[in-house]
Amino acid sequence: CLPMLPLVARLSCSFRRGSMGKHIYGVGDIDLLHPPAELELRKHKLKRKIQTPNSFFMDVKCPGCFNITTVFSHAQTVVICGSCSTVLCQPTGGKARLTEGCSFRKKSD
Repeated sequence: CLPMLPLVARLSCSFRRGSMGKHIYGVGDIDLLHPPAELELRKHKLKRKIQTPNSFFMDVKCPGCFNITTVFSHAQTVVICGSCSTVLCQPTGGKARLTEGCSFRKKSD
């Protein structure tokens, strides 16, 4: 009977911090079965170990009347506050840009 080989594929290369304080991984210094969360978030949404979307819903608080509105993170239209008609966010090519003074939090599942 052959001995069981470990499932973790760890290659030898160094790990260091970059000039901006971010981690820089060498060519093969990543645990392939358990990659760091920061590397997983930087990958394309379909190339992650578990496919997850980059978009989310968020509660946006109007700076004028403090009314809370639910907004999609990648909204493609201008979102206006229902009570005071203030513009809350404007679309860009990707994520929507919040107006200055607006605060937000991600909606929980």
